[in-house]
Amino acid sequence: MSKVHASPSLRQRIRETLDVIVTRDPSVRSRTEALLHPTVLALLGHRTSHFLYRRGRHLTARLVCTATKVLTGGIEIHPGARIGRRFFVDHGSGVVVGETAVIGDDVSLFHQVTLGSFGWWHDQEQARPGTRRHPLLGNGVTVGAGATLLGPITISDDALIGAMSLVLSDVPKGVHVRAPQATIDHVPRSRARRDAQPPHRNGSERTHEP
Repeated sequence: MSKVHASPSLRQRIRETLDVIVTRDPSVRSRTEALLHPTVLALLGHRTSHFLYRRGRHLTARLVCTATKVLTGGIEIHPGARIGRRFFVDHGSGVVVGETAVIGDDVSLFHQVTLGSFGWWHDQEQARPGTRRHPLLGNGVTVGAGATLLGPITISDDALIGAMSLVLSDVPKGVHVRAPQATIDHVPRSRARRDAQPPHRNGSERTHEP
């Protein structure tokens, strides 16, 4: 019996995935270490479940998806989602990708990113069978931690979605979307008075003895 070899395209995709992990995660120092990254297992699980999904084996595909979610610490990619090459998930915990989501090449998602729909109530009323209910991400898109993208919107090539952003409409090519930064809104009066007092030096400036 002749030995079965992996096709060059498969080997190339494996190398691409490992190289992407080494490039985009500074804590990973080699391809061997990259094999332990959650992106590898998430992609392997999704490629398998997507293969089954496209052939109508939805229950088996769902089982693979569920197992992958458990093993990766919470990366949930629906078997129906379409994902391009050199996909990368940093940390991965809490990532959700919906059934009709489309992800291009060279896309990076950080932890707790959601590519979701507007909700089942909206889908039942508005969406027709076969229509897209989830976002489409172009090539080279980066989505920061905690960002939520909802509905059949399009995020064009090379866009950057900042952490904690809520995106409900299309984003043009190369645009940066940022959520408002945290600001100090109110300082308690007791804290303000304490901070305004001059520092004590060896007790010489104390007005009251203990």
